[in-house]
Amino acid sequence: MKKIIIFIVLITLLNNLHAQFTKATIQASGLTCAMCSKAIDNSLKQVSFVTSVQPDIKNSAFNIVFKQGELVDIDALKKAVEDAGFFVAKFNITGIFNNASIKNDEHINIDGREYHFLNIHDQVLNGEKSLVIVDKDFITQGAFKKYSAATAMQCIKTGKAGACCEKAGLAAGTRIYHVTI
Repeated sequence: MKKIIIFIVLITLLNNLHAQFTKATIQASGLTCAMCSKAIDNSLKQVSFVTSVQPDIKNSAFNIVFKQGELVDIDALKKAVEDAGFFVAKFNITGIFNNASIKNDEHINIDGREYHFLNIHDQVLNGEKSLVIVDKDFITQGAFKKYSAATAMQCIKTGKAGACCEKAGLAAGTRIYHVTI
């Protein structure tokens, strides 16, 4: 019995990759002036795991640095932009990876959250890597169409857990972030 428990713990640890997300770049849409940028900047700075925000007014982007060792909530960052009255047009998140094996159209659990990789070649991630969130409302409509066409999984098309969850053995309603590199 003891060997079975140890085996289950080892499998769980191997399937739950730990990566430290260190920073993100969010491009916002709908900005028309410096006051718009300031509103998003202030909203992002209120997020508990954010250390700093550096606005890039020329590109309507915000470079965000996270507190070391804290779990990052991608949806909270998106909500902060929306609470300021704007929309996310592009969302890149950067983390430090250590031998993370990823495959196209497959899931990987990173710090308790599910990531579904799309439009990539199978590879092992090591060191600093940026992921592009390709869920609806995290990219432009045109870009979303491109990525949602790259998979047969209905979860990305509908924004709800479904066939992709069942394939990965996840419970219905599990939040899945669709990403590419």
